Amino acid sequence: MYNIIGEALFFLIVFSLFLSGIALIASRRSLKGNVYLAGFFANVLDFFYLPLRHLFLKFSDTRVLDKWMASLKNRAHKSDFAKTKKRIILAPHCMRSLDCPAYSTQTGIQCKSCGKCVFTQLEKDAEKYGYKVFILTGSSYVKNILKMEAADGILLIACYYEINKVMRALKGKNVVSYGIPMERDGCFGTEVNYQKVLNVFETFKN
Repeated sequence: MYNIIGEALFFLIVFSLFLSGIALIASRRSLKGNVYLAGFFANVLDFFYLPLRHLFLKFSDTRVLDKWMASLKNRAHKSDFAKTKKRIILAPHCMRSLDCPAYSTQTGIQCKSCGKCVFTQLEKDAEKYGYKVFILTGSSYVKNILKMEAADGILLIACYYEINKVMRALKGKNVVSYGIPMERDGCFGTEVNYQKVLNVFETFKN
């Protein structure tokens, strides 16, 4: 009896390693092109995320894992995101000016369109393409926003870690997410390639 359990456990471990390895290869390939069964492999990586993150922390860089996973999920979500009708943008407050005059509420920073940072232009362009912008000081704000704002599509502007984190948190919700990674991350003075934002607006315009 114990031999059977041991053999079953061994084969389960081997199969898990094999499956997660294939999923990692698929996620890396997603950086350069479409991947067959992207959604399935994204679910596999979500399931094994914690042990994989531990391995990357020890032998590589966890940012690499988040980058691959965010890219894979973009591939998986692309067609569904294109079908969404009511979209919002979630962006980090670290992209705003250091002397930003805006104040914070339960749904994030309320931009005053002072022209000191990218958010003035982002709100103008977002409105033109049918998005509403929310500037967040933390991913914990996402839950409050979704309670107050009915949306079926969320465009995330963030570092790879936050994109992957929010995408994982939104799994199983009635909302489709798509991410635009920042060129430079950190606690302040972060940047996004604004042309990439405009390209995404054009790609998914209704």
